[in-house]
Amino acid sequence: MVDVDGVVVAHPHPQGWSHNLEQDLGLSRETLQECFFRPHFGDVLRGRATLRERLEPVLRQIAPELTCDRLIEYWFANDANLNLDLLAQLELARREGVKVHLATVQEHERAQFLWNNLGLAKRFDAIHYSADLGWAKPAQEFFIEIERRTGFSPAEIFFLDDKIENLEAARRRQWHAALWSERNSLQELLRDVFKDS
Repeated sequence: MVDVDGVVVAHPHPQGWSHNLEQDLGLSRETLQECFFRPHFGDVLRGRATLRERLEPVLRQIAPELTCDRLIEYWFANDANLNLDLLAQLELARREGVKVHLATVQEHERAQFLWNNLGLAKRFDAIHYSADLGWAKPAQEFFIEIERRTGFSPAEIFFLDDKIENLEAARRRQWHAALWSERNSLQELLRDVFKDS
């Protein structure tokens, strides 16, 4: 199980996809954070609302000249920097018969963009994402639902993520887990996790 943001998709800029938002689209990233992401995005990520039903009315208030389509297109395009080195390492594992799945916090539209437009469907066996599962990491239900859907037992799962709280939550389910870092290869992380198994 592999996380997306910060792992499969790298963020070359510390402020992420929106660092040039005001310059490019005339919308302050702080305003978007305050008016959309902070109050609404949690529900969107858990599938309790769609992206557009929450984003469109906010944009009408804070940036009436900016369409929902334009902002989403800009967002997804600027948040699509694939970590090709890690993907190559995962492909080697997959050729050896390892099932490679995504386990990620996403809303429906970006999940489909990642899977179809970015071609992750060709590189992974399945995607498990929060809006579809109804739960987001680090909630235990996120991990439980993945187990239920895949049929994998916790002992069969190796989880790669860039957030400590998510790894701790996975380990509480008895998943094997490792913190992703560009300094380590996938083989090194696997060896470290399973050395005492």
